[in-house]
Amino acid sequence: MLDLDLKKIGQYLAELRKYYHMTEEDVARRMAVSADAVLSWEAGEALPALDVLVKLSEMYGVTVNDMFHADLETLAQKKTMGSAENDTPVKKIFTIGCGRWGTFLAWYLDRIGHDVSLYGRPSSARMKELMETRQNEHLHISDSLTLVTSYDTIADCDIVVISISAQQLQEVADTLKKLGVKDKILVLCMKGIEIETGRRLSQVVTDTVDRSNKVAVWLGPGHVQEFYRGVPNCMVIDSNDDDAKKELIKSFSSDLIRFYYGTDLLGNEIGAAAKNVVGIAAGMLEGAGKSSLKGALMARGTKEISDLIVAMGGKASSAYGLCHLGDYEATLFSAHSQNLAFGKSIVQGTAYHKLAEGFYTVKALCNLGKAYGVELPICQAIYQVLYENERPENILQMLFTRSLKAEF
Repeated sequence: MLDLDLKKIGQYLAELRKYYHMTEEDVARRMAVSADAVLSWEAGEALPALDVLVKLSEMYGVTVNDMFHADLETLAQKKTMGSAENDTPVKKIFTIGCGRWGTFLAWYLDRIGHDVSLYGRPSSARMKELMETRQNEHLHISDSLTLVTSYDTIADCDIVVISISAQQLQEVADTLKKLGVKDKILVLCMKGIEIETGRRLSQVVTDTVDRSNKVAVWLGPGHVQEFYRGVPNCMVIDSNDDDAKKELIKSFSSDLIRFYYGTDLLGNEIGAAAKNVVGIAAGMLEGAGKSSLKGALMARGTKEISDLIVAMGGKASSAYGLCHLGDYEATLFSAHSQNLAFGKSIVQGTAYHKLAEGFYTVKALCNLGKAYGVELPICQAIYQVLYENERPENILQMLFTRSLKAEF
């Protein structure tokens, strides 16, 4: 019989909840219990049922054994990781975009101790929900995170984090220029290419805002749902400005996200944008009952994107890093992948109403392929289905019965 200290376990559970900026009501909702039950656990009056303990361990990123031992000293050390670990000063961060990913980024940066404001348009239904409930369908935000519907405080910030639809970036860049934003680090956290011009997103911003600003990208695998329940991952930050890159990685690293230094801004941006197109292709294969071909898709998709990156002046290896191949699990296999779900819906003839960035990116990639003389058979196949009304089953069949050739 285990000799458990319920008071200590309760304190441990309470500290874990606070660490993730959650309320008792939020935990109760996620565990499908009453708020009174959560209060009784944290008061040391009762122990959660075993199945609930398992769910709590998954959400908090600890083991059931960790909870039984309730090592408060180790937990305290964990809470000091992140920005405090490297004696990094608190940054004032203005986050633009209150969608799924933008809200997560604000939650994450607030979680590791920064002074964060999250901007959303006054007319945004997502912003209204956040302001009324302090939560969305994926996470709960703490009271320390400031919600704003104007750009009034952007001049006071150190870093501007942007997470919006790639095709709307020019509009935001124009706004930043009009506001006279200067001497900031602008961090782009979406994946795409401007369709009309073929510009990478860092180019869209650099071409528009004041030259005193430094531009970086934050890319790589991970889903909000996984991060929120404490599942760590690796990501990459890249910039043409080495000082900005170092500052961001030092300020943003934590126990939840390990950052790598990017060494090829062009390759990382093209690779990150293209993986969404490969995700749509994976969804089409899945919808057609041909998931076993995903392995071939991964191999050939990475190869054709590496060819494009090289033709544009980047490094072939970038396609095999976190921006592209490293993001395949989250994009080609995860139930949380919107591009995968979109591709599947195309084949099955069902409606899909969420943003699948690959829909726009494939058009830009095909244009770049023509401009640089690079054959992009997978991108071209997806383009034909999405823009030329070709039947998915015919295109998939044609794609995998192309003329024989050497693999490399």
